[in-house]
Amino acid sequence: MTDPLDDRRLVKRMLAHDAQAFSEFFDGFFPRLYRFARTRLGEDPDTLKEIVHLTLSKAIRNLRTYRGEAALFTWLCTICRHEISDHTARVARERKHVSLTEDLPDVRAAVDALTAPPSDDPEHTFKRLETARLIQVALDRLPAHYGNALEWKYVYGFSVEEIAAKLGVGLDAAQSVLARAKRAFHEVYGTLTKDLVARSGEREIGTQTP
Repeated sequence: MTDPLDDRRLVKRMLAHDAQAFSEFFDGFFPRLYRFARTRLGEDPDTLKEIVHLTLSKAIRNLRTYRGEAALFTWLCTICRHEISDHTARVARERKHVSLTEDLPDVRAAVDALTAPPSDDPEHTFKRLETARLIQVALDRLPAHYGNALEWKYVYGFSVEEIAAKLGVGLDAAQSVLARAKRAFHEVYGTLTKDLVARSGEREIGTQTP
């Protein structure tokens, strides 16, 4: 247990912009807060690190509100609880409100195009190839882990658990990545298809005889 007087001294040094004090603060409290958060969030290193960094950053921004009435670690745990609560609520909102790929007609059609059987209809074949090309362009424009996650799930049929293992993150984090990746893909793919339609319209107008 730390001495409350030592806590107040450390905070005072930090408020005076003592670089060594900040190092002592992070080195001393990061591992303790990590263990505190892990008992509440489970084994997800990326999420735990993010929560602890947010906690320490918020604490630094609000150092002047620390009165020394409780141990500094107790004060930090209070902040950490709020960050954990916010994270849990954010994950719940993503799960509840995210538009699944299956619920987006254009994206569903794009995914189906990748696995559609060959056709003797030249126009159908052209549209399928063009759709596949747009899908690849859209995936290439996404952050690498977004594109990989979408390919693993919708092209190769991997489960969320398998994707989590490939990404090296926990299940919640993998679901969150998939949710953000779906939204990002929908936006990029929608922009590409709109641009394609616009260019096609311009070509048609250009070929018309005055």
